[in-house]
Amino acid sequence: MNNQYDVVILGGGLAGLTLALQLKQEEPQIRIAVLEMRKKEAPNSAHKVGESTVELGTYYLREVLGLKDYLDEYQLPKIGLRFYFSPQIKEQIDQRVELGAKGTLPVPSHQIDRGIFENELTKRLLNMGVDVILGARIKAVDLNEIEGHTVTYSKEGQNYEVTGRWVSDATGRVGLLKRKLGFEKPLEHNINAVWFRVKGEVDVNDWSNNEQWANKLPKGLRRLGTIHFMGTGYWVWLIPLVSGNTSVGIVADPRFHDFSEFNKLDKAMEWLQKNEPLCAQKLESYREDVIDFRILKHYSHHSGRFYSTEKWGVVGEAGAFLDPFYSPGTDFISIGNTWMSDLILRDYRGEDVASRSIIYERVHAAFFDSWVPIYNQQYELFGNTQVMVSKVLWDWGVYWGIPTLLFTNKGYINLEVLRALFTSRNSLGTRLGKLNSQLQQFFRQWAVCSNEPYINFFIDFFDIPFLKKMHLDLEIQHSVEGLIAQCKENLEILEQMAAEIYRRVLAEQKGTPQNMKINPYKASLELSKEELLAQAEEKGAIDTAAYIAKDLEMMWLKEKLAV
Repeated sequence: MNNQYDVVILGGGLAGLTLALQLKQEEPQIRIAVLEMRKKEAPNSAHKVGESTVELGTYYLREVLGLKDYLDEYQLPKIGLRFYFSPQIKEQIDQRVELGAKGTLPVPSHQIDRGIFENELTKRLLNMGVDVILGARIKAVDLNEIEGHTVTYSKEGQNYEVTGRWVSDATGRVGLLKRKLGFEKPLEHNINAVWFRVKGEVDVNDWSNNEQWANKLPKGLRRLGTIHFMGTGYWVWLIPLVSGNTSVGIVADPRFHDFSEFNKLDKAMEWLQKNEPLCAQKLESYREDVIDFRILKHYSHHSGRFYSTEKWGVVGEAGAFLDPFYSPGTDFISIGNTWMSDLILRDYRGEDVASRSIIYERVHAAFFDSWVPIYNQQYELFGNTQVMVSKVLWDWGVYWGIPTLLFTNKGYINLEVLRALFTSRNSLGTRLGKLNSQLQQFFRQWAVCSNEPYINFFIDFFDIPFLKKMHLDLEIQHSVEGLIAQCKENLEILEQMAAEIYRRVLAEQKGTPQNMKINPYKASLELSKEELLAQAEEKGAIDTAAYIAKDLEMMWLKEKLAV
């Protein structure tokens, strides 16, 4: 080990290890130290959330970090996110409305056993010459851009010092630099979670004697999805792990489910019995084989800083974390690491990166802020089947259409792309943020007006052609001009999708014409019919393309449950 480094990374979890790998692969001569408090190898089924990846984070792991072959051989494939709605019939999984893929997906993702994966990353880094120092407890960080940042840590009772031109904080929720420099930033979103692992495979396909339902999908397909059981104010996850174990989680809004009701294992099982009785029944046989139990109260947090012109930054949960719903954790690590590594590598090669540091920080903060409306005050919708089917498909469209497409095309580190899409007052990024925020608010208004129970319905997003195309387009590499044009085209499609949702709901709830023009940035159930009709005559009101209306037809559930 040396004590002089180009980069010192504080923390050797997923964010820190992948950042080190990204840097070392780009510049084999760069000197990196990773200081990790864990004293030995991580256990299988380690005590960590973040086992489920989606398209953006998967692209980072497979293509950017070159881990495609490893993931295919040593981790599980993931068959998308799978949702079970219709909480009125929780005891009958074969009768619940199911939203998920009915076959393998062309753009892959994975279920990751974090312990196994982080051990593999550590081994690779050591073989590449990175000093991964286990058992390192950080005592102090003295930031000095001119002479180098000094990090003091203890290991086996001895104190050591290392210096680095750059320091990257990947200490997770400890948020070492955030606490030291005082840039904590509160986040209104207040949700709690518990999770535990059980020994053995849990396959929801076996939870019904209905052979027609079980055989609707190829054997094993349902188990490989990230399972979501949905109810008012909560969702429950099941995630398979390559170690043969299964991850179980409860995530709930305290406005509807007090944390004290499920913050211990026995209480969590009682909570499941009350809220997801079939799940509780099927997990009872695993009761004696629970591996661990973890809790997180009010887990969401923001950050006032991300990247400094003084050659330090924060990545992963040491910066900001929003919510595990939709499995975005690895996405945020991927984007943050991409900005962080780009700054470090450009500086290493002699470029002045001060301006980029400011731009990346502003875009990162705006990007995170734009995601908040997807989650904030939305858990109250989780028991409303029709609203949630619409919301999930909308959220996927937004995710594939802009942020993931930008990532797979290196748009976040291309200043020409960033200027074209995010800098003007009426930029694509600003419009997308307003559009999404308006529709998320509309979902809440809609849920108050209507919450009819639905039954026995299956939806696959691949049956919606324009969403399928957005998903497949993630594999296309565009020129700068082509990328900007595709993002603009996708925003227009999203505007039409939003307008069609508004049009159908407003016709049902307000009696407006089925073919009325809609301004997707202004429509609201709080407006009167007369106000909506007047709004249809304003500039900005649009017709929905015929193919959008046709494609979304299947989104509108037909079979209602007689209660």
